[in-house]
Amino acid sequence: MNPVDIIVKKRDGGELSAAEIEFFIAGLTDGRIPEYQVAAWAMAVYFQGMSAAETTALTQAMAASGDQLDLHDALPPGTVIVDKHSSGGVGDKTTLAVGPIVAACGLPVGKMSGRGLSFTGGTIDKLESIAGWNPDLSEAQFRRQLAEVGLVIAGQTANLAPADKTLYALRDVTGTVPSLPLIAASIMSKKLAAGADAIVLDVKCGHGAFMETQGDARALAELMVAIGRRAGRQVVALITQMEQPLGRAIGNTLEVQEAIAALQGQGPADFRTLVEAVAVEMLRLGSPERETLDAAQAAARVRGVIASGAALAKFREFVVAQGGDGGQVDDPTRLSAAPVQMIVPTPKGGTVQRVDARGLGLVAVDLGGGRQKKGDPIDHRVGLMLHAKVGDRLEPGAPLCTMHAADEAAGAALHNRVQSAFHLVDTPVEALPVVYERVAASYQGV
Repeated sequence: MNPVDIIVKKRDGGELSAAEIEFFIAGLTDGRIPEYQVAAWAMAVYFQGMSAAETTALTQAMAASGDQLDLHDALPPGTVIVDKHSSGGVGDKTTLAVGPIVAACGLPVGKMSGRGLSFTGGTIDKLESIAGWNPDLSEAQFRRQLAEVGLVIAGQTANLAPADKTLYALRDVTGTVPSLPLIAASIMSKKLAAGADAIVLDVKCGHGAFMETQGDARALAELMVAIGRRAGRQVVALITQMEQPLGRAIGNTLEVQEAIAALQGQGPADFRTLVEAVAVEMLRLGSPERETLDAAQAAARVRGVIASGAALAKFREFVVAQGGDGGQVDDPTRLSAAPVQMIVPTPKGGTVQRVDARGLGLVAVDLGGGRQKKGDPIDHRVGLMLHAKVGDRLEPGAPLCTMHAADEAAGAALHNRVQSAFHLVDTPVEALPVVYERVAASYQGV
């Protein structure tokens, strides 16, 4: 095969065969195909799109480009391995609560997660707020903890879908990031390589997410569901709201504290609603009784392990297993706190019509709680705790949020940006939904 022929075929709107895609991804991975040809191919895909069959072949080729985990030998025969993925958002600490809940219900959760970049936070960064917690596990440690604890969250290995890392780096500098097939293949290749039998996707939609419209989010969700089905996996997607931050905490330590509160049956209602929705889908895909388990029964199980304390106990067991301080789970006030806490008031009264999730996420980054580029150090202590969300009625001078900052100067410099992220009107405003829709149907092409 010739890379130029493959580029030209896609440039002219042709459908690539699985063999052509496998050849191209293998050449990308081992360096036989130079970056300029990969970039040309990515641009052709950007303009011409890919069918569901092409995108599935691309996903499987990328998954096969490196290590592929098979965790079934570490678990009882017949166990279904269920993973979840969020497309990223502001204040999204869902994995921290969903993982222990589902594990406490008896369904093992073995997950590889990443770090945050720009305005979105990363699960690993959040968990590293807990003293001593370690994401760097060998495969043997990962397997042992999955079998013994039923919950493990580790950093992604360097050789998990390496083709995706190479391709993404080129997409990032060639203007081809917003390609639906390339986005879907990037996400799903890592899920397939990590060994999941079933996957629950949380596709964020709104100004604080990559997919800003519900139509775009639905198209991505449908395509990923189709990829999973064609690859022999069970996949369900929830399209969820990210016009405003999820919950009230933005920032690593603050989000850990909010996740612990949710495991105690407390905390913001929108966050608890989403946690339950994702956990229910995971149980319905993976439980031994999945053929007969309906949504109401699954929800009752979720609420039961929270009410009994089993979910919080599972989170503590998981933290300790990975070297973390269980005492900080018992008493979250022991987690490191920012030295400055500054209340930001509203300059006028009214009803909150809009909260700029992306804007507040970038404020948290500028406070030191996120990264502008890979490898930047972060301050786990800093962030924002919201006191007002869409639909809330405020009097003049009422608090919008509390800024947790490293020093007074850092907080003062961002004061006006925080205020401008909240838009108030004089008329009533309805609260935003948490889940827009559930997607389980396949996708014909893009």
